[in-house]
Amino acid sequence: MRFDILTLFPALFDSVFSDSIVKRAIDAGRVEIHIHNIRDYAPGKHRVTDDTPYGGGGGMVMKVEPIVLALEAILGAERVARQKESGIVEVPIVLLTPAGRLFNQSIAHEYEAKGRLVLICGRYEGVDERVAELAATDELSIGDYVLSGGEIPAMVVVEAVTRLVPGVLGDMRALVEDSHARGLLEYPHYTRPFIFRGRQVPEVLVSGDHARVERWRREQALRRTLERRPELLAKAPLSAADLRFLAELLREKGNAAKLEALGIDAIRRFAQALADANLGPNAEDEVLGQVLDLFPTEDDKTQGADVGEANAGPDNEPI
Repeated sequence: MRFDILTLFPALFDSVFSDSIVKRAIDAGRVEIHIHNIRDYAPGKHRVTDDTPYGGGGGMVMKVEPIVLALEAILGAERVARQKESGIVEVPIVLLTPAGRLFNQSIAHEYEAKGRLVLICGRYEGVDERVAELAATDELSIGDYVLSGGEIPAMVVVEAVTRLVPGVLGDMRALVEDSHARGLLEYPHYTRPFIFRGRQVPEVLVSGDHARVERWRREQALRRTLERRPELLAKAPLSAADLRFLAELLREKGNAAKLEALGIDAIRRFAQALADANLGPNAEDEVLGQVLDLFPTEDDKTQGADVGEANAGPDNEPI
């Protein structure tokens, strides 16, 4: 896997890529990282890479010429133009920008499969839009917050993709079990001591029953995902056992409201799978009804409000 990173601050990457998994991958010959200083490709004596924005406003904008010239020097002008014209991407050219799609594990797999990736680190107020129009094949963000530039997002992308390169991780179970690798957040981890300040490791983890341990871990991942990132459940691959466990969790206070935000389609998936797993040929409607009963309808909410008003005193205080 080869990464080409275009940046105005090459030194920022030195310490990050000289240690840990990325360094081991480089040493093993499984990953190459090439850092390109955008300033080296800027025309003119002073190597200017930014300028004031057309239309006015504060801040500076990164110029189009140095970035496009750098890309053409790295990949070849013909390839850069061909990718944009045809839409067939051989080497993804990714502009790291707050306006991009949100990076996730699926995108990391997509990039690893390409074998080579070019990352453009934006700075200042942004990058001249013509970089996206002429060269970039994708635009990525790593979250809804403000950073000073694209260097840290580039490090995130390199780390996530590098972990997927075959042979980089010694224990392939870590790759499979990582949070998001299977569409869920990862289960809790424990190590020695068994008890610390009254907090004990769950008994199941020292039971020696591997089947129970695996089931506990799966259920903890489901619980954690429902409580912290319920939107992930809409796309996660879920077994009948998973759905039965989630149906139980929905009856716990507060959890139904979290799943309700996913919409009726997600709820119907739970009902359908539960019916298929447990009941007879006409069971879907019955199970769907049971699951939907966990969620208040608009009529229920209105009726509840009416009852509350009927039982209120003259100052609208409950009697």
